[in-house]
Amino acid sequence: MTLRVTSCSDSVRWNEAVNGFNGHPQQLWGWGKTKAEHNWSVDRLLVEDDGGKVVGAAQVLLRRLPFPFKALAYIPRGPQSVPGRELEILGAVSDYVSGAHSPVALSIEPDWDADGEIAAGLPAAGFRPSANTILIGRTLILDLSRTEDELLADMSKKHRQYIRKSGREALDYRRVTRDEIPKCLAVYKQTAERAGFGIHEDGYYLDIFDNLGEDSPVYAAFSGNDVVAFLWLSTSGYTSFELYGGMTEEGEHLRANYALKWHAIQDMKERGIIRYDFNGLLNDGVSKFKMGWAKHENQLAGTWDKPLSPLYPVFTTALPLAKNGLRKLRGLAGAAKARIRR
Repeated sequence: MTLRVTSCSDSVRWNEAVNGFNGHPQQLWGWGKTKAEHNWSVDRLLVEDDGGKVVGAAQVLLRRLPFPFKALAYIPRGPQSVPGRELEILGAVSDYVSGAHSPVALSIEPDWDADGEIAAGLPAAGFRPSANTILIGRTLILDLSRTEDELLADMSKKHRQYIRKSGREALDYRRVTRDEIPKCLAVYKQTAERAGFGIHEDGYYLDIFDNLGEDSPVYAAFSGNDVVAFLWLSTSGYTSFELYGGMTEEGEHLRANYALKWHAIQDMKERGIIRYDFNGLLNDGVSKFKMGWAKHENQLAGTWDKPLSPLYPVFTTALPLAKNGLRKLRGLAGAAKARIRR
């Protein structure tokens, strides 16, 4: 059966396709639009069968690279398709991307289980594991079709206690308006400085909020008019995905993040979302907090590259060196800002 791949320029049709295939929020139109406004370009591909029926979709992000590499093509948590045709859809998308954009590689981080049949077929489809990870494959995904009592029972005892404790504090837990986003970003900057990680300029986050709209809810714990903790999600019709979060020293003392996250989970459950993805687990304090929300972990397929240029071996050596250099520059910039604040 021949598959036809075409670019989609209709935001409504695109989101309907993504949600129709139970796709991930990072495949939604608004996420691609945001990336396109910040140093990427985007090609949204619909895959049709011989009868003109859409059987798959992939939002491909493209990043220009220095000569001679041209570009990198990247599919975050996609593609999505009718069940059983995932690898066939991926093959059609790969062929299209190679001909239309001539990238050095197509990098994918699909929303597939690592131990499933689909991921097992990636080597035969020409893909190889990559260490150049953007989205961490090891994560925790809650099944929100379960009852609240079942979700609570699966948590650690400490988490249940802190949810009750922080819920009794004189804090207001609710959705954030656009005018209140700067308060959340101020908390995020404090959190980033304490933890030592880099963040974007404010405009990037405001673009996410504007472009995704109802698909990017932000929740906060308020002490009076002050935000002491916040949690930023993106969500498709099937999956919620944590993007950002942070809290002040007061919020940490009050354990505000426990009741706040439970509030967001309950809201997503009420909205009809089935999967709640905590967006990655590492070996750090934040991950330890995440792991207390259930007794299991999830391992997604991880990062896979399909080489599309003879220069791919050189690229795999150059990219880690460039990323390390960028981290050093960000570290120096962060230290300089800290000195200025003092």
